Amino acid sequence: MLAEGRVRIFTDGACSGNPGPGGWGAIIVTPDRRVKEMGGGQPATTNNRMELMGAIASLKHVSEVAAPVDLYTDSTYVIHGITRWVHGWKRNGWTKAGGGSVLNRDLWEALDLLNSGRKKTGPVEWKYVRGHSGNPGNERVDAISVAYSLKHPIELFEGPLDEYDIDVAEVQAESVTSGGAEKTASKASAGAKGKPIYLSLIDGVLQRHDTWRECEARVKGKPNARYRKATSPAEESAILSGWGVSR
Repeated sequence: MLAEGRVRIFTDGACSGNPGPGGWGAIIVTPDRRVKEMGGGQPATTNNRMELMGAIASLKHVSEVAAPVDLYTDSTYVIHGITRWVHGWKRNGWTKAGGGSVLNRDLWEALDLLNSGRKKTGPVEWKYVRGHSGNPGNERVDAISVAYSLKHPIELFEGPLDEYDIDVAEVQAESVTSGGAEKTASKASAGAKGKPIYLSLIDGVLQRHDTWRECEARVKGKPNARYRKATSPAEESAILSGWGVSR
């Protein structure tokens, strides 16, 4: 259910090759029950930059809307960066703890400024939603991102919520704070908590599977394939971080 008096945003990013042509997508639902889809792309970029661009463009669009924001993304890179890592980066002069400059500093500075600036108009609550798990809003922004990355035509909606075909009212997500993640799913079955998901990575391409059989079918006989089972978003994030994958 959509909370009254709040902005709801879905964002995503995609890249055809990493680096390569990229795209980002967003859905914005304002308290007056208006919907705006947005998208954009760049000819040479990375998946992480596109994830950041989706969040930046969305928050710029609602910068004058005086209401709290619920922003849903499947990028742990964006969520951990804006809620945790950015504070240390700024203290260290935009240098990583292990040394070296922070990648995508220009976009992180822009996102941090927008996020901090909402303290007066309504803070942002960053919510993790698992990608490709059946949440319509997330699936739609993924489609927009991919279309822009491939330069495929896609029609973007703008109009009243009552005329919008995508169900953005119900979504499974986790509210993320600096202290960790808290389950805030508005639509979840009793057995959803702890339900495993199987991850496979082949030639840098990540897929998520509901069953081991599906995962096994993808990785069997493939040299250098990587695969793991995750039973929570935190465990999934740790696995992907170990693989060097952002989402």
